[in-house]
Amino acid sequence: MRNPCAFLASSLSVVVFLLLIPEDACVKIIGGHQVIPHSRPYMVLLNISKANICAGALIAEDWVLTAAHCKLNKMSQVVLGAHSKTNKEPEKQIMFVKKEFPYPCFDPDTHEGDLKLLQLHKKAIINKNVAIIRLPKTGADVKPGTICRVAGWGRIHNRSPPSDTLQEVNVTIIDRKICNDEKHYNFNPVIGQNMLCAGSRKGGKDSCDGDSGSPLVCGGVPRGITAFGLPEQCGVPQAPGVYTLLSKKHLNWIIKTMKGAV
Repeated sequence: MRNPCAFLASSLSVVVFLLLIPEDACVKIIGGHQVIPHSRPYMVLLNISKANICAGALIAEDWVLTAAHCKLNKMSQVVLGAHSKTNKEPEKQIMFVKKEFPYPCFDPDTHEGDLKLLQLHKKAIINKNVAIIRLPKTGADVKPGTICRVAGWGRIHNRSPPSDTLQEVNVTIIDRKICNDEKHYNFNPVIGQNMLCAGSRKGGKDSCDGDSGSPLVCGGVPRGITAFGLPEQCGVPQAPGVYTLLSKKHLNWIIKTMKGAV
């Protein structure tokens, strides 16, 4: 039988240890929280390799929208209905990619057009755990100050491993002029009209490594796709997350590509 005194001492040590952890070391995504399991049924987990993940959005029964810089391979899995990356959840539907359609004007240096469509090898079974998120009807801009949300299985701290469960955080759209000023990205790279900058003026709320491709949802509608930030700088006020805006030209390409695919 375990010594009750030893157990008490051990418990007190754990409590003291937890109290000494810096506040930001306990955050989720960056500054967010774990979602109610399967409450974001449009979210897609892209298991690219054991050490590399991305996210995406289910926009049709057999189509996923993600970021162009997420490089898949023949063994990559597309997981629908996931909450935990590792648990064998009955809600999960494991898919594979039939064909990739990267946005033709994607520039990895400037990050312009960081979008990609994945055509799945079969149609998803749509239910309460796996659902389609509808694209915006227009490619209008999103006003600074708008509060949006982004979810993912990425890092919950700059140097932590990715999260096992789906996390989400509210971020605020920041004016491009601010994101391009000398206190932020300083035009390196340029945050252009087809991008959105979002985070917190004080920092501490952000997407991070592993969240790439996740939809930026504003008012229940996806308005952007998680694209980039500065390496090892998730959640810092000087480098808010940058998202590819689902602009009119991007939406037109998505619709045209899906209609033209065999």
